[in-house]
Amino acid sequence: MLINSNTYLKRGIFEVSQFHERNHQISLRATCAVSCLPACLDTRDLTGNSVQYTKRSSQIMETVGNIVVVKEHSQDLPLSSSYETAMEALSSLITRKKRGESLPVASKYGKLERMLMYLKILGLDGEISGLKIIHVAGTKGKGSTCTFCEAILRECGFRTGLFTSPHLIDVRERFRINGLDISEDKFLHYFWDCWNQLKEQVTEGLPMPPLFQFLTILAFKIFIYEKVDVAIIEVGLGGIKDSTNVIREPVVCGVTSLGMDHTETLGDTLGKIAAHKAGIFKPQIPAFTVPQLSEAMDVLQERANELMVPLEVAAPLDPKKLDGLKLSLSGDHQFINAGLAVSLCECWLQSTGNWEKLFQNDNQVADLPEAFLRGLSTAHLSGRAQILYNTSLKSYNSSKNNENSSGDLIFYLDGAHSPESMEVCAQWFSNAVKGNMKLSSSYNVRNMEEFWVNGYIRHEKENNEESNKILKQILLFNCMDVRDPQILLPRLVSTCASSGTHFSKALFVPSMSTYNKVTSGASVITLDIPTRDLSWQFNLQRIWEKIIHGKDAAMLDKSSKMDGPETLPPREFLYEDASHCCPDKYFACSAVIPSLPLTIKWLRDCVRENPSLRVQVLVTGSLHLVGDVLKLLKR
Repeated sequence: MLINSNTYLKRGIFEVSQFHERNHQISLRATCAVSCLPACLDTRDLTGNSVQYTKRSSQIMETVGNIVVVKEHSQDLPLSSSYETAMEALSSLITRKKRGESLPVASKYGKLERMLMYLKILGLDGEISGLKIIHVAGTKGKGSTCTFCEAILRECGFRTGLFTSPHLIDVRERFRINGLDISEDKFLHYFWDCWNQLKEQVTEGLPMPPLFQFLTILAFKIFIYEKVDVAIIEVGLGGIKDSTNVIREPVVCGVTSLGMDHTETLGDTLGKIAAHKAGIFKPQIPAFTVPQLSEAMDVLQERANELMVPLEVAAPLDPKKLDGLKLSLSGDHQFINAGLAVSLCECWLQSTGNWEKLFQNDNQVADLPEAFLRGLSTAHLSGRAQILYNTSLKSYNSSKNNENSSGDLIFYLDGAHSPESMEVCAQWFSNAVKGNMKLSSSYNVRNMEEFWVNGYIRHEKENNEESNKILKQILLFNCMDVRDPQILLPRLVSTCASSGTHFSKALFVPSMSTYNKVTSGASVITLDIPTRDLSWQFNLQRIWEKIIHGKDAAMLDKSSKMDGPETLPPREFLYEDASHCCPDKYFACSAVIPSLPLTIKWLRDCVRENPSLRVQVLVTGSLHLVGDVLKLLKR
């Protein structure tokens, strides 16, 4: 099967329309209500809820495959007080200030026992059995595997529901119906219905559920009332005690690659972690996993034998089976997730009696059905091996004389936060920047002459001026303090170096989002520098400088408090070549910047003023950081 560039263009435009529908779901009545009103005016929607509309210069993202292009534009954004009130209500359910803290004992019932009681209050306890569920646990690749499954079965013609976590920009990302985030109107309808019913029934022994439990309950409510044909449910943490494990009779279960993560909760050995993940297995329900280390595989197999579960190992997808197409999610590791997704979908279709109905006339048994190919080549998941090309620096339709009036700024986003995923991230980034050395800054996504190469776009012909760009690979990093940066950062550096990729500089910043607050995509963002303790970021910087120089850098003995624009490094810091880094000079190989919005602005300013630069920024270490950067680049 031959696919030409026009086919990819059509798919790219289709994905663009999907992206905009997902991220700009503004109700018709709200749009009409403000069309003749001045900016910054409080009004009321037809339900009586206060709605504030603010006209401001903003940005939109256009996407082609896993490439996203950020363009400036002006729009009217509604800030629904009802929606913001819902976010405040959700925030009140957060029972810990940060990950790793033990939950307060607030109930005489166990977690799953409480979950069943909440579902009974909402009248959902019997309804869940009617959902035809694919249940997926694992350490790495859960979100990708679930996303592939959803796209495949949607392409097969089924109405799909997808529940994943965490969200990056808006909580509605966790609930996808037919591939799109649930609309704000529907979210509010189901949210307040669940909230009010539970509020009426809470007692001292049965308080309101914590955040993830509530969101899991809400997912079941949405999928039941939206009458989905299939619900793909990603496990939150572990498996055996996870809130999603109230599922009694899934159609099929999956376990993705296992590794050392959440050790403070799941245990400090791979075997202990595998025991938690195997907790989603149900008696005689088929299950699939991917190739695992023997310590993990032995535990999975032992649990499967106890429950008489037919457990199979799904082989990584053979690229030849894609018939010339490319996986829409980048990185060689995605062939492992895609192979598992294919096995889960085939099993689901066979178990529900749909395989023969759909493919009884398909004689090419060895090949993947067309619907599978479409799903694998169009599935979308933000923040995982995602490339964002920032075009706010210049116009799409710049004249030839002006198209190099400023440099290029490209963001590579991956929420890797475990040693194994950091290594995979480094391999992807190294491959991607090599491909992007031929990426022109002036392309028009709707009139492309490029071809699609495993998650990035490569030009067949290269502009000579573009080839003379000075390339700078920059790391933008933060991680939670329950992670071990002394493992993560060396793994990142060594893996990149083995592929010939070396970071010019590293920037360490705090995330904007906090562990104890749920915000929406419309939440206010300012450039103000909050006063906060940056000791963790300075610790990350010390580790980085020691990796680069092999010794502690004396210049890092600074106060852990920073405020004011003078904390920004000079522009020359970015331009200075990495070979000139010296711990005894100002031009060290890293910097701590106290504000993420200020960091993005500083990068844009540096690149805008230097036409010879192409800055490739890897954003990693935390999904919270990746989500915050996405939120900033979207505006």
